[in-house]
Amino acid sequence: MDGLKAKTYELRKSVIDMIMEGKGGHIGGDMSVIDILAVLYFRQMNISPEQMEDENRDRFVLSKGHSVEALYAVLAAKGFFSMEEVIKSFSKFGSRFIGHPNNKLPGIEMNSGSLGHGLPVCVGMALAGKMDGRTYRVYTVMGDGELAEGSVWEGAMAASQFKLDNLCAVVDRNRLQISGDTEEVMGHDDLGDRFRSFGWHVIDVADGNDVDKLNDAFEQAKAVKGRPSVLIANTVKGCGSPIMENKADWHHKVPTAKEYEAIMADLEMRREAAV
Repeated sequence: MDGLKAKTYELRKSVIDMIMEGKGGHIGGDMSVIDILAVLYFRQMNISPEQMEDENRDRFVLSKGHSVEALYAVLAAKGFFSMEEVIKSFSKFGSRFIGHPNNKLPGIEMNSGSLGHGLPVCVGMALAGKMDGRTYRVYTVMGDGELAEGSVWEGAMAASQFKLDNLCAVVDRNRLQISGDTEEVMGHDDLGDRFRSFGWHVIDVADGNDVDKLNDAFEQAKAVKGRPSVLIANTVKGCGSPIMENKADWHHKVPTAKEYEAIMADLEMRREAAV
């Protein structure tokens, strides 16, 4: 899957340009989640611009909606709208590409960004699919800091209760949030044990920025019957350049001109290595 890995670095470049133009953005989480989104949209999900009226299309909700720049880049690469339009107009007055996902845009199922809402809504989508006899699968990506929200665990209980094996959640486990290390802000203990105690099938992805490992994990989740699945994707916040990696202050930041040049050079070097 080398072609997809190289594409993730192209997508990261587009995200950087987006944030530079819009003068703001959640750059660290964008870089950690983009591999997950790329695998979902280019290898896993039954979804395309032509399928948005298909009742059996797969559903996706970016619960950590502050990382919308990564989602915009992937949706644009998938053909839902123009990458050029996103980059030029992101977060500007009157733009339709605002700082959180909104369902007035093609390809976006739900407004998100108020943390803790994505999983409960996806439980409803998955349950509706079961009740209506649909074949679609439902996916959501949450941040690890988001798991401090009680509504996440209410949703987790319901998903297990209704045996929603058409539901797959992903935790972007980059271990950093806006106020620092997640374990210092609100510790999660062993997330795998916690989700298992709620009746979920747990898949640990040791390198959540490895597209091959992610793809294998999603394939495993598809084979699980009688209960929902969760991928604990151990990612690197700011993945793509040492300037950003594993640094909490890059949660929301705009690179300087000098940082921009260095980051883009790092991304190109990694893209070439992937090719």
